[in-house]
Amino acid sequence: MIRILSFFQEGCMACHEQEPINREVEKALSVHIEPVNPLMERSFIEKYSLRVTPTTLILKDGHVVERFEGVVHREQLEDAIKKYL
Repeated sequence: MIRILSFFQEGCMACHEQEPINREVEKALSVHIEPVNPLMERSFIEKYSLRVTPTTLILKDGHVVERFEGVVHREQLEDAIKKYL
């Protein structure tokens, strides 16, 4: 079982760029990418050592197996997710 988290902040231009990419990947792979505002859920900042937004994490069995900081392109994100489906 995988879980995909996409950390964002309001007003972050790169986060706004990542959002439509995430929707395309969700549709193409029939997965759910969870949007998380770490400023609203601060426990995530320490738990995942967040430094920048956007940050996208792929977790398998609760462990981070892929980490992308900054905008991740559709093809790269899809390839990473497919490895764990």
